[in-house]
Amino acid sequence: MKHHSRPAALRLLPALVAGATMAVSAAAIADDGLGDYRDRFEALPHLPPLPADNSLTEEKIELGNMLFFEPRISASGVISCATCHNPALGWSDRIPRAVGHDGQVGERNTPTVLNSGFLEAQFWDGREPDLEGQALGPIEASVEMAMDLDMALERLQEFDLYQRHFKEAFPDEESPINRDNLAKSLASFQRTLTTPNSPFDRYLRGDLDALNEQEKEGMQAFVDNGCIACHRGPALTDSQFHAIQVPGSTDLGRYVVTEEESDKYRFRTPTLRNVAVTYPYMNNGATETLEEAVAIMGEEMLGRELEEQTIADITAFLHTLTGEMPNFEVPALP
Repeated sequence: MKHHSRPAALRLLPALVAGATMAVSAAAIADDGLGDYRDRFEALPHLPPLPADNSLTEEKIELGNMLFFEPRISASGVISCATCHNPALGWSDRIPRAVGHDGQVGERNTPTVLNSGFLEAQFWDGREPDLEGQALGPIEASVEMAMDLDMALERLQEFDLYQRHFKEAFPDEESPINRDNLAKSLASFQRTLTTPNSPFDRYLRGDLDALNEQEKEGMQAFVDNGCIACHRGPALTDSQFHAIQVPGSTDLGRYVVTEEESDKYRFRTPTLRNVAVTYPYMNNGATETLEEAVAIMGEEMLGRELEEQTIADITAFLHTLTGEMPNFEVPALP
C-alpha cells in the first residue's frame, strides 16, 4: 500500500463515509503509512436529520413493516413493495428492469431501499424529495402496483388489525387510515433499513485489518481517479443528477420531471453502499457486473479508460461497502 506517496488524495477520505466519530489513534495511522493524515481523522459528518413530523415510533415502524409486505394494496392483490424490494436480494430484485402489474416491464432498474432514508432525492429522476413522497408512487403507478389509492385504503379499512395498528401509530387522529399516514408508516419502516458496520466503516473507525491490501489500493484508486467527486457522504452519493447514456438506454432521465434541456439523460447518483449485492447496474439494469460498471463509469464520467488492475482494485474496495443487513420480521398479515 503506497499511502505515503499520495497524501493529497487521502485528505478527501472523510467525505466517503458517515456514522459515528472516527476512533483512529495517531500511532495506528502512522503504522499504516498515514502519519501525515492523522489530523484529518475528525468527527464524521452527521447523518441527515429525520423529518420532525415522522418520528420513528415503534408503532409506525411495525405498521410500515406490515404495509411493506402487504399485497392487497396492489390492483392484482399479489404485488407488494417487497416484490421488487426483496430482502433476500439486497432489498432490490436483481433483474434489469422491474416487472409490475400484468407482467409489465418498467423502463428502469429497481433501486435498493437500503439506506434510502439518507438520500436527498428519491427515484432515478429525483421526482420526490423524501421517502414520504416516494412511498405512494409505486402503489399508484400503472406499470407497478396499478392501484387506486382510495381503494387501497378501503381494503385496509376492512381489517380490524389494520384499524388497530393505524390507531396505535396515529393516536390523535379520528380517521387514521389515510394516504398521509400510509406514506408516513412506509417511510418510517424504510428508515430502519440501514446497513452499518461494513468493513470500510470498521477500517475508518480504526480496525486497520478490516481491509486487505488490494481493497486499500482500491480505496486509494477510488479517490485518485475522482470517483469520490460524486460518491461521497453518508450514503456514498451526492444525491445530484449527472448526465450519462449507458448502452441500450434511451431514457431521458430528469428531463421527464423538469423538461429542462440540460436535464436530458441526467440521473441521480446511486448509493454505493451494498453495491456488490444490488446488481445489475445503471438506470436500465443492462450492466451485469460490478467490474463492467466501474469500466463504464471511468469512460462516461471520468473520461478515461481504466486499467484492468485499477478496475479490479476499485471493485475489491466496493465489496467492502457491504454492511450488516437490517433485522426485520416478515409480518403475519390479516
